[in-house]
Amino acid sequence: MVRAALAVGWLLALSLSTRAWADTILVLGDSISAAYGMSLQQGWVAALEEELGADYEVVNASISGETTAGGLRRLPALLEQHQPQLVIIELGGNDGLRGYPLRKFRSNLNELVMQSQAAGARAILVPMEIPPNYGSRYTAGFRQAYRDVARETGVALSPFILDGVATDPALMQEDGIHPTTDAQHLLLANMLPTVREVLATP
Repeated sequence: MVRAALAVGWLLALSLSTRAWADTILVLGDSISAAYGMSLQQGWVAALEEELGADYEVVNASISGETTAGGLRRLPALLEQHQPQLVIIELGGNDGLRGYPLRKFRSNLNELVMQSQAAGARAILVPMEIPPNYGSRYTAGFRQAYRDVARETGVALSPFILDGVATDPALMQEDGIHPTTDAQHLLLANMLPTVREVLATP
């Protein structure tokens, strides 16, 4: 019994020690990354940590309904607490659905990236797409904001995370907005090449 307890204690200490040396990836997102309608362990962010292995700890700081403004309010404390080497910024969908002013939206995206970089982290900007409810001019400006910020700040721009998913009703929940559990591996597949590329860059 004593030997078994010692063995368990040693394994726990080893696990904690390994995790202490792991690089941290912070995911700052909305319901797409917060695994809306399922457990967090079923979402693409949990799958990313499993895929990357013990060298990386992935902190999911995503909240359903989050906006770029909300992300900005929370980011400084998250950066200080977790000291990530990489920040994945998956925000903007809720801004677009609410018709948030494009100039302010673009400014918020830029500030999210700049704060991450100032804390010593690399960043990946995850572009979102929105329905054409507010007209083609707004939709085009919304899409262009991600490209502009990525170009100006030098951060990586990932593919659209819902590429191949959003247009397939079988992979979307009944609300037509959120992907199903079965779609999470496709979200990971869309994100993984960019994540690996950034992590491999000195």
